[in-house]
Amino acid sequence: MQFDPERILKTLAGHGVDFVVVGGIGAVLHGSPTSTKDVDVVPDLGATNLDALAEALNEMNARIVSHEAPQGCIEVDWRGRDLKRWIVDFRFLILRTDYGRLDLLHRPAGTSGYDDLARSAISLKMDDVDVKVAALEDIIRSKEAAGRQRDLEHLPTLRLLLEAKKNRGG
Repeated sequence: MQFDPERILKTLAGHGVDFVVVGGIGAVLHGSPTSTKDVDVVPDLGATNLDALAEALNEMNARIVSHEAPQGCIEVDWRGRDLKRWIVDFRFLILRTDYGRLDLLHRPAGTSGYDDLARSAISLKMDDVDVKVAALEDIIRSKEAAGRQRDLEHLPTLRLLLEAKKNRGG
């Protein structure tokens, strides 16, 4: 399985899923040179959106990563009505798809979730679909709040990107 973040995002958007890209892949989409091994998204938790998300997850053969499962993953027949409970109760779901790892987050550190992030998200065109990406300021805010070593290491680069963006008037 080769990591294909673009395919993950296009599949979600192709199913009409309303989500905001955050984390490392969000930083990369803003121009960060750092690498990442997963796609982090915060989905809208409305019932219709969760049904669309379930369809996209089934298409990508998404499985829940579990170190306790014999194959390291738990097979799931995704249904929208179950997703909200899982995302909220677990705070995030770590999934393995046919295109790589996908993390579904409820409230990334330093944020209050989808509505908070969607308010200032930018829209990027990926071929024929639009993808919402959290504002660089929100990605920085979340990484600061998370306080993990790998997040803290990326902050200087992200702050330089933000400063360059502001200097360009963007």
